[in-house]
Amino acid sequence: MSRLAELLADTAHRPYPLPAGGWRYYQEWNEALFLHWRVPLAVLRPLVPAGLDVDTFAGEAWVSVVGFTMQRIRPRYLPALAPVSDFHEINLRTYVVRDGRAGVYFLSIEAQKRVSAWLARALSGLPYERARMERSRRHYRSHNARTGFRLEAEFVIGAAITAPTPLDKWLTERYCLYLERAGAVLRYDIQHRPWPLARVDVQRLDVLYRVGALVLPPAPDAAHYSAGVQVLAWGAARG
Repeated sequence: MSRLAELLADTAHRPYPLPAGGWRYYQEWNEALFLHWRVPLAVLRPLVPAGLDVDTFAGEAWVSVVGFTMQRIRPRYLPALAPVSDFHEINLRTYVVRDGRAGVYFLSIEAQKRVSAWLARALSGLPYERARMERSRRHYRSHNARTGFRLEAEFVIGAAITAPTPLDKWLTERYCLYLERAGAVLRYDIQHRPWPLARVDVQRLDVLYRVGALVLPPAPDAAHYSAGVQVLAWGAARG
């Protein structure tokens, strides 16, 4: 069995079956830093399309800043081209559900390379913008000149999380994302193995993400690190 066939067959962890039809894109989300905040539902609700319900954990709403390195993204039958396929990314996301399918909704997505941001926005409709980014094993820095959004984080990767809590899983294990376009809710399904999570000690953090009345506090309520996952993605489907 090929590596991608094994990935498709590894579905015991999924909360719902794989979508019908063939996947369209392969990609890798590597060296991921997750920063999570509890936020008031009343502040978050106006930022989410009416066709989506805000998902909550123990009655609380959350948003997350996720920084990672996108690598080897490619259409199914074409090779990856590193100048376009490999780039750093940061997204600000919240957690939503529609018709029993829990997923994520992006409030902001930033990519390191201008051409990559343009292509991703054109092909997916997702709100990609270009931001200046640099990163190393324990440092992530980003600044979006248009919005003023910024992130600077210094962190130390800790021990592997061998027994993720229900909250750990709720914040990371999502197998679709939603997008509103022309008044319609679209869903992009994905498949990957469970994130291999590790603890992370955030030693310094300067973060400014402001969307509507949502302003992130100086310190997150939870954080994770992951070496990354291999991902298969399907095309857009109606809600």
